Amino acid sequence: MSECFVGGGQGATAPWPSPRQTHSMKNKPQRLGLFGGTFNPIHYGHLRSAEEVSEALSLRRVWFIPAAFPPHKAGAGVTPFEVRLAMTRLAVGRHARLAVSDVEGQRPGKSYSIETLRHFREEFGPQAELYFILGMDAMLEIPLWKDYRELFTLSHFVVLDRPGYDRDHLEAVLRREVHPGFSPLSSGEGFQHPRGNLVLFQATTLMDISATRIRDLVRQGSSIRYLLPEVVRRFILKYMLYKV
Repeated sequence: MSECFVGGGQGATAPWPSPRQTHSMKNKPQRLGLFGGTFNPIHYGHLRSAEEVSEALSLRRVWFIPAAFPPHKAGAGVTPFEVRLAMTRLAVGRHARLAVSDVEGQRPGKSYSIETLRHFREEFGPQAELYFILGMDAMLEIPLWKDYRELFTLSHFVVLDRPGYDRDHLEAVLRREVHPGFSPLSSGEGFQHPRGNLVLFQATTLMDISATRIRDLVRQGSSIRYLLPEVVRRFILKYMLYKV
């Protein structure tokens, strides 16, 4: 799932229900997080953010959703979807609240968040509380996304703080580009869409880790230890990823 912007191998049995195994749970309201990205590769910044958001909002599960064909990252430099999916699955492992979806790899063409949100809304039903997780940098570019106004009718948003990005800029973007009826929450921690869905600020542990930096370090022959799970580091070295 990407606009500007999963363990084991094929056939592995996951310890959590996949989206297509959850029809029987539609009658129970669920709070579910949807965390999309390229994950090229997934690292501790992603994982720690998901952990903290799931605790802060009491989410039953957070789904990592690797983008198959990111619309704004097309071309050279994007590792094949199957490889990024495998690394994401390895990183998540058997975590009780984190899971991985390959839904964007099941669709042809570019990976658009609107199609993924529609999918999860249909799968989990109208009573489910969906929380779409993204960074402030991506949120401020939301007008570039496909059918972006509809996104706010399908899900709540959780906006993660990013160094160098000011929360004060978001209100103007929401009211000008999405809907003029957005109103600030009394807590000061976000906004509410006229349809009722929330846009929530979420402070998480800021880690100066980026997938770009990890790829650069690999190309330089430098260590990437402690920037990402050891199982992912070994996978990268075993298959000689990011060498060129």
